[in-house]
Amino acid sequence: MTLVLPPRLTASARSLRDAAHRRGIGTVQLGSFEVPAGLCADHLHAGPSFADVVAPLLGIAPLEAEPGWLTGLPRELTRRDITLVAIGEAYELRRPAFIKSPNDKNIPAMIYTDGSRLPGPDAVDRQTPVLVSDIVDFTAEYRLHVLDAVVHAGSQYAARGRLHLGPPSSDALAFGADLIAGYGHTLPSAIVVDVGLVDGHWAVIEANAAWASGAYVANPDLVLDVVLRAASPTSSVTIRDQQFIRRGAPSLAP
Repeated sequence: MTLVLPPRLTASARSLRDAAHRRGIGTVQLGSFEVPAGLCADHLHAGPSFADVVAPLLGIAPLEAEPGWLTGLPRELTRRDITLVAIGEAYELRRPAFIKSPNDKNIPAMIYTDGSRLPGPDAVDRQTPVLVSDIVDFTAEYRLHVLDAVVHAGSQYAARGRLHLGPPSSDALAFGADLIAGYGHTLPSAIVVDVGLVDGHWAVIEANAAWASGAYVANPDLVLDVVLRAASPTSSVTIRDQQFIRRGAPSLAP
């Protein structure tokens, strides 16, 4: 078994590499997006751009949530209105909004004063999907690594918009467990879900691919369990998870 890593390693990637070694799993850190001839690997931990190039060549199937997953949740779980639209439509916005790519980093996740501030059509295809959200203030944010409909590992990563690392609170874990109990069937079997507090209420922030997500201070051995499932050989993906295999950067039909 081999885990492929990208040219530049984050602290999280290094901790997962070390956890893999403790488990007897080999790792290969590529020097570029080019896959050496004859390389055989089973799993991957890297960003979306790297995965889009490397995973198909190695027969690895990265799992991720559907781009519009957040929009299918009730407002009492998100505490804000969220829509999935083509960026060409988002250009017409004339109000501030938080806008991001659903499963990529092509559109920087930030507050835009209006749609004219987004990357223009000279840089981004007009059919590129973006999530447009009301602006809310998360006073605490937590990352939950989910495996087989169970919160497997977790970490606090922010407080009032600033990096703040620590263990997940019992309330964050309870909210995550309730969320997965009700909506786990709409997610792949291995995924990351970020949750937080808005005006004293728990809310879902977003779902992220586990193979591309940082662990913060969560137990790296438990996080590795989730990563290995989230990006595994295509031949091993269950029928249930096949609908969640990443097919490259998505677009919306015109």
